[in-house]
Amino acid sequence: MNESESIPLRPSAAFSTTSTPVKTASSSSQAYILSIASLPPYYAASASAPSNAIDLFDKTSLLGVQTLPGHEIGTTSLCSVNSIASVSRPCLVSSGLDGSIRVWDERTNSYSIKMTNLGQNTGILCCDVSQNGLTVAGGTQLQGEDAHIVYWDPRQPAAPLRTHSSTHSDDVTVVSFSPDSPNLLLSASTDGLISTSTADENDEDEAVVHVGSWNTSVSQAGWIHTSRGAKIWAHSDMETFSTWSDELDLLQTQDIRAPSLHNHTQHEWLTDYLITCHSSAASADLQVFVGSNQGDFALLTNPDLSTPSSPWSLCNTWTNGHAGIVRSLIWDEQNQILVSGGEDGKINMWSLPVSSSSDGAMEVDSPSSGRKRDKRDMDWEDEHEGKRARR
Repeated sequence: MNESESIPLRPSAAFSTTSTPVKTASSSSQAYILSIASLPPYYAASASAPSNAIDLFDKTSLLGVQTLPGHEIGTTSLCSVNSIASVSRPCLVSSGLDGSIRVWDERTNSYSIKMTNLGQNTGILCCDVSQNGLTVAGGTQLQGEDAHIVYWDPRQPAAPLRTHSSTHSDDVTVVSFSPDSPNLLLSASTDGLISTSTADENDEDEAVVHVGSWNTSVSQAGWIHTSRGAKIWAHSDMETFSTWSDELDLLQTQDIRAPSLHNHTQHEWLTDYLITCHSSAASADLQVFVGSNQGDFALLTNPDLSTPSSPWSLCNTWTNGHAGIVRSLIWDEQNQILVSGGEDGKINMWSLPVSSSSDGAMEVDSPSSGRKRDKRDMDWEDEHEGKRARR
């Protein structure tokens, strides 16, 4: 679709607005909150440079209870897993620009496992853990002519199991294990390629299953849990959004800012950037969370992500919680709470509108011109220079 073409956006039948967070807190360092993860008793929020710390907040009160040190240079990603290696309890896993992936134990306020690449300090931008907890994948920055996907057995963390060096030719920004095929890894890069690979295959030529070329720097990507045609979504540094088949055929691409709603008598919404997407087995539609430069955010859905002209629905908006860009978002299904983090250093808990529950819109488990720098570079480089990073 031509990005100048109009893309319909309409309020859903159960549209509602939430204008006040249930609770609010701030990071210990007042830094940007780049990612949020959920443990049974806590929400964990990863802060940008120069802090790089991981703050733990009590889920009931949202009071800060602990601060993990994070990575020395920059904490680049954060997720929670139910088990990893011999640890059969929920724990946090993070990657960093120091070239390591760490498994945290809040009981000791330190990491219990540290995975490194034989002394190399190439920054790791993203990581994920297989469903059985026995394989960890990390994607590295470009160093020289190489950008790697590195695999570890977390039970033997001192050296990688294998390294794939030719799947991508620039920073690897996404690694994500398939929820349906345990050994299948999705990866994406600033080189414009989206790939799927067999994680336990040593021969890289044999490991790569499918490759899709988008010709734009990919900043986010993920799996779509649905039986429909679209299986993978991706987001570029230019705020374009795309969907792909399981064989990585491009189904549609469009500017995520294009579906806009202007109706001053009832509803109004203007998207400035995509925060994240989430797909849940509880809902047939991909949940697309978008934000405004004023600090508000909204949920958009589309029942047919294989067709560029398919109309979008505006399901909910959340307002007056942040004073600037919303960087991270997660939906806590068990507690029916939405949690957001922003450039203002705030973490907010939001209630689920009753109307959303009735139509299934929130049955989820939850983030101009010229090539923009990857947002990780803006976070960890511009802040050292005292500049305000913007999307």
